[in-house]
Amino acid sequence: MSLQHDERTIDLDIEGMTCASCVARVERRLERLDGVHAEVNLATERARVRFTPSVGVDELLDAVRAAGYAARVPETTTPPSTGVGASPDSIPGRAVPRDPLIVRLVVSALLTVPIVLIAMAPPLQFTGWQWASLVLATPVVAWGGWPFHRAAAVNLRHGALTMDSLVSLGTLTAYAWSCWALWFGGAGMLGMTHGWTFGVRGEPGGDVYLEVAAGVVTILLLGRVIEARSKRRAGASMRTLLDLAPREVTVLVDGGEGLDGAAGGAAVGREERVPSASLRAGARFVVRPGERIAADGIVVHGAASVDESMLTGEPAPVEVAPGSAVTAAAIVHGGRLVVRATRVGPDTRLAQIAALVEDAQLGKSRAQRLADRISAVFVPVVIAIAVVTAATWLLAGSPVEQAMAAAVAVLVIACPCALGLATPMALLVGTGRGADRGILITGPEALDRTAGIDTILLDKTGTITTGRMRLTRITLADDPDSAAPDSAAPDGAAPDAGVADPLAPAPARDRDAEALAVAAALERGSEHPIARAVVEAADAANAPHLQVREFRARTGLGVSGVIAGDAAAAGRPAFLAELGFPMPDSLARRAEDSDATLVAVAWRGEVRALLEVGDEVREGAAAAVARLRRLGLHPAIASGDARRPAERVALAVGVDEVHAGSSPEDKLALVRRLQSDGQRVAMVGDGVNDAAALAAADLGIAMGGGTDAAASASDLALLRDEPAAIPDAIELARATLRTIRGNLFWAFAYNVAAIPLAAAGMLNPMIAGAAMACSSVFVVLNSLRLRSA
Repeated sequence: MSLQHDERTIDLDIEGMTCASCVARVERRLERLDGVHAEVNLATERARVRFTPSVGVDELLDAVRAAGYAARVPETTTPPSTGVGASPDSIPGRAVPRDPLIVRLVVSALLTVPIVLIAMAPPLQFTGWQWASLVLATPVVAWGGWPFHRAAAVNLRHGALTMDSLVSLGTLTAYAWSCWALWFGGAGMLGMTHGWTFGVRGEPGGDVYLEVAAGVVTILLLGRVIEARSKRRAGASMRTLLDLAPREVTVLVDGGEGLDGAAGGAAVGREERVPSASLRAGARFVVRPGERIAADGIVVHGAASVDESMLTGEPAPVEVAPGSAVTAAAIVHGGRLVVRATRVGPDTRLAQIAALVEDAQLGKSRAQRLADRISAVFVPVVIAIAVVTAATWLLAGSPVEQAMAAAVAVLVIACPCALGLATPMALLVGTGRGADRGILITGPEALDRTAGIDTILLDKTGTITTGRMRLTRITLADDPDSAAPDSAAPDGAAPDAGVADPLAPAPARDRDAEALAVAAALERGSEHPIARAVVEAADAANAPHLQVREFRARTGLGVSGVIAGDAAAAGRPAFLAELGFPMPDSLARRAEDSDATLVAVAWRGEVRALLEVGDEVREGAAAAVARLRRLGLHPAIASGDARRPAERVALAVGVDEVHAGSSPEDKLALVRRLQSDGQRVAMVGDGVNDAAALAAADLGIAMGGGTDAAASASDLALLRDEPAAIPDAIELARATLRTIRGNLFWAFAYNVAAIPLAAAGMLNPMIAGAAMACSSVFVVLNSLRLRSA
């Protein structure tokens, strides 16, 4: 439908949906209204509705209720309105209530196990066992099976039949027939035991099928509980995104208001701690070292290093000073900032990324489970066969007991016990095996998406690379082609600490250690990631420890001091030029050609070395890319980093397609563009900046070293920081999907083969129940094969 410029959007909370057919029914009912388009999310039980002003909200609610489901307008109607600093209770997915299904499952299982054991093992059938089974089975069928009965009744009122309908009808029929047999047939006689006649007996009233009724309820409750655990993950991505922002902020009041941000002036005023939700655009607030920034804004006083890796996914911190823009949720290191808020609450970049994640999740929630699609035809056909079976036996002159026994056998043999276990059991074993290998699978939909994937987008930092800064190269003034520091390590032990002039000209083989010694002496007191990389490299090379006097630091620029009576400095080339240290032409050319972060080191009057600091490629990344190609996937890199370092990493791992300088919005747009071109896209990432793309992709894979937001927006989460885990996860997911499909096939094949036998009177209901149990055992055993995957 064409969208109108005056359309409105609203979210509705919907209760009572149990399967994909419920989703389709709600969408169809809403879209009967003129100018309405709806997308219903089964996992979050929420509908996003776009509608014209001619349609009222009450009409939308009435339409959902007319479909048989409860609906209400949540307190927060759109994800962005939660905003940064929202109260915990207002964030979707914050509350995680106790699941009543677990209680029903535990109680039902405790009551069902003795029923099944006694019914299936004649030596255990003590005097009066059938009446004891009735006492145990009644609460299981009535209370344990209530969710199925209630859903079946709701669907029946609206003219629909689902898997719940067959479960309810089969269990209630088996229970009611057993009660009739106990009270009016021969099954209630003390001392009665079950026989093992395969066909319908002449006196069918002598059998009870309570183990069938109770067993079906319990096994399907197990499937529902496993399914519910996956559904509860749906709201986690929004929650973890918004949890990045602080709940409180220190604002400047009185003298701090209305200041123009001149040095010193912006720091004046009384500080007051207030909830972040009360922060308004234009207000000034204070951020101390180690704190997160509460809103997007402009620095008006102070200088510091700001870690935006949670938002950008890139490891290098950003140096900020008055006039610099900062983003909500970034962490401040090494300085105190006063920030003027420019965008707060739902307008912040963080909240907008959260909204992108929610939108993307809604867009992929329409995938339906295979069992639900088949059940739309299977359920009414089975019920019709049962009715026809009873009628045929009666018309043939058979007793009512025989006709009813054949009809019950049809319903029992068709009860989807194996079908209900086909997906959850394979998923349980597959996810357990995945956990052993550091792979988390979020649910059956995630497996279904692995089948047709043909393109895989890889984030660079934290996925292909380690995300940790390290010294990658040392270039000396007279040796522009000098190698990386590993090859330049000095031979033997460190120089004698008693040398009179530690900065005297050194042999060529020790000059790299000399440069490291000077840089490390100046950087040793800093916690800056680049400083740590320099110090770690110096320690690894056994460079001498030098003493520094008259130490000075310029935040974001560099450090200087006096070593053995000689002025020395390390930092940005422009900073060293400002201090009067010229840079030789050879180093200037290298600085222009380098794609790494540069630390210039000066002593004896000029810049004598360039240290290049960068992110290292993970071990095994190239082999992992090769395996992805063998799985039929085309790999590409999507990175927020600059093109040159991204292309350098791509070349190292064998990827020939690079999308560099990509913002979160760019990555999301790239995924959707590829999808519009007919490609099925997998996205691998680890940062908040990847969350929206992970959610929008046909398959989202989060690396283990990444953020909770990335993991909760993904379909597969990797606990191992190893590139090899990516193809491992895809292989395991595809193996689990094959097992699920095999389970579903054999569950239906069993029904197709057994239903005619039951209708012909060749299976009495008890044997049908045993056959149903055997089909469930097959599903379990087939699923257990995944343990060796």
